[in-house]
Amino acid sequence: MTELLNNEPIINNVLLTEVFLAIGLSFVLVYIITLVYQKTYKGNTYSQSFVHTVIIMGVVVSVVMIVIGNNLARAFGLVGALSIIRFRMAMTDPKDIAYIFFAMAVGLACGTGFYTVAISLTFYLCIIIYVMYYFDYGKKTQHKQIVRISVPENLNYENIFDDIFEKYLEEYTLQRVETTNLGTMFELVYLVKSKEGVEHKEFLDAIRERNSNLKVSINLASGTF
Repeated sequence: MTELLNNEPIINNVLLTEVFLAIGLSFVLVYIITLVYQKTYKGNTYSQSFVHTVIIMGVVVSVVMIVIGNNLARAFGLVGALSIIRFRMAMTDPKDIAYIFFAMAVGLACGTGFYTVAISLTFYLCIIIYVMYYFDYGKKTQHKQIVRISVPENLNYENIFDDIFEKYLEEYTLQRVETTNLGTMFELVYLVKSKEGVEHKEFLDAIRERNSNLKVSINLASGTF
């Protein structure tokens, strides 16, 4: 007990200026990261809470690293504490995970006193991200799509849509056929590639005229039509 009372608080072993510098710098750098994230985000599920999470994560990690310092016991204690925490955050975009690690890396660098590393990482990686966004790096000019067509069970679906597909599509392959609606209908699943300039509504209308106006859907990168 005497030893515990004589132990100085952790904060006494760290200069307050160092603490404030680490927290302040990590906040500024992670804030810049979130600005780049908002500018370059292209998805349909933008989340303000995710932006807040990135900022909080960066600052908290910097403080955690200050608290741990060179103390191995505290490091193992932190690992034990984190092991009982379950993170349940659904990542709809793999790039979101990269931003989380980005913020954590900046927080780690600030918390351990590698301020130059933190600033350099933020500067160069933000430039890389923006360059990839500006030039749309990695995007293919046209993606393949999934077309689902429902047809009555008494309809002979073999080659019934071939003329429509030849008109609107560059490629098409029947992937599978399955029964739906308690066996009263078939669902045909095609992997297709549209021709340039094809209007999806016109394509769908042509199919609906052939399948008795039953359900038709096209799964695209941006949603289902």
